[in-house]
Amino acid sequence: MSRDRLSPLGAFERYLSVWVALCIGAGVGLGLALPGLFESIAALEYANVNLVVAIFIWVMIYPMMVNVDFASLSRVGERPKGLCITLVVNWLVKPFTMAALGIWFFEHVFAGLVDPQTAREYIAGMILLGVAPCTAMVFVWSQLVRGDANYTLVQVSINDIIMVFAFAPIAAFLLGVTDIAVPWETLLLSVVLYVVIPLAAGYLTRRMLDDSGNHARIARFTARVKPFSILGLLATVILLFGFQAQTIIEKPLVIALIAVPLLIQSYGIFALAYGWAYVWRVPFSIAAPAALIGTSNFFELAVAVAISLFGLNSGAALATVVGVLVEVPVMLSLVALANATQQRFTGDIAEGGT
Repeated sequence: MSRDRLSPLGAFERYLSVWVALCIGAGVGLGLALPGLFESIAALEYANVNLVVAIFIWVMIYPMMVNVDFASLSRVGERPKGLCITLVVNWLVKPFTMAALGIWFFEHVFAGLVDPQTAREYIAGMILLGVAPCTAMVFVWSQLVRGDANYTLVQVSINDIIMVFAFAPIAAFLLGVTDIAVPWETLLLSVVLYVVIPLAAGYLTRRMLDDSGNHARIARFTARVKPFSILGLLATVILLFGFQAQTIIEKPLVIALIAVPLLIQSYGIFALAYGWAYVWRVPFSIAAPAALIGTSNFFELAVAVAISLFGLNSGAALATVVGVLVEVPVMLSLVALANATQQRFTGDIAEGGT
């Protein structure tokens, strides 16, 4: 059997970073060749929300939200250690370390390479990435480490519910600490548009598909709509880099500069969560997904909010898109690391003393 059929990560998805890189090139080329087109698209907005980008992002997010099963919340008390690691890392550690790294690099290490206003926008984009824990790709990473699928679903569902209430306050606090003015109404509107509405739509779709308890209908539906999600992501990347084309040509090192703190954050968060799980003797099928959930980002939400708050051609929007470019190869390397160290968890005592 071919590798593609054995892996839950399809051939197209395994090379997502390649496609994103190609779309970056296409976006820059189109932005330079057709600046008037991108200016016209940028003008199509309402209440600080660009309508074209909003459509693409909804196409990205909706299929992911269908996977969220609120019925799984009845199992919230099972194996609490893994859930504790996920929630502490996602909401008490990750947003603040990302903000600290962004400030340190762009206000100190890279201070002479980026003007202060642009630096603040890059920091804002990184903060939005840090406050948005992953929702959809978590299921893929969990499958690749043969994690407990039901428990992963519990973790994702609880994360999504917390995100509805915690994303805006934490983002506003951290952006305020970095002296970035954020209109609360725009931030709350972004949460409603890109979390609450897609989550509600996904819930209703799941109810309609699963009224007979047949999960196979959900799997078939998500398989059919998943290509649209990826196409929405790639189209958004083309648009964003089209708007940023001139900046990128004038400052080609900017992508690398943004990637540095993102890489440090990703590997550092994984080391914290995975090491904590090992010390706490959490079984590997729970430990690996818990660490991967804490490491990955809901970059679709971060991109959407950055656009709403700062604009399509802002440094914040660019920083969130660099998160897309960095995430897939980083996560695949961490999956490989987890699988290579799985034997260290062999014989762990399961939670509850059994």
